[in-house]
Amino acid sequence: MSTIQSIVDDFAQQLSALIEAQVVSRARDAVAQALGGAKGKRGPGRPPKLVSLALASASLSSPKKRRKKAPPQLCPVPGCKNRAAPIFGMVCSDHKNVSKTKIKQYREARRAKKTGAGPKKRGAKK
Repeated sequence: MSTIQSIVDDFAQQLSALIEAQVVSRARDAVAQALGGAKGKRGPGRPPKLVSLALASASLSSPKKRRKKAPPQLCPVPGCKNRAAPIFGMVCSDHKNVSKTKIKQYREARRAKKTGAGPKKRGAKK
């Protein structure tokens, strides 16, 4: 009976030592990952980016902000309230046949009005 008891005791000690080693290893990895350090052992794939502790805690406390969508770009022709489309050269479908030089003049006039400066003369240096 004592031999069985000693075998069971040896098995229990080996099992507890193995479990304790795994727990210590997992705890070490969790602490290293929380502090931004790399794990001791590398697996396949791209390694995680190193993030400072302050940034990591800030990102955990607040969710990512959504990107604010840009306002719609309007047709540059004076008085037109339609949206501009890239397929027509950033003018609306009603003004797609207007010459590019006229469109350029309209844009410069709008820009000058917005900044408060006069419209640029043709041939002036930029």
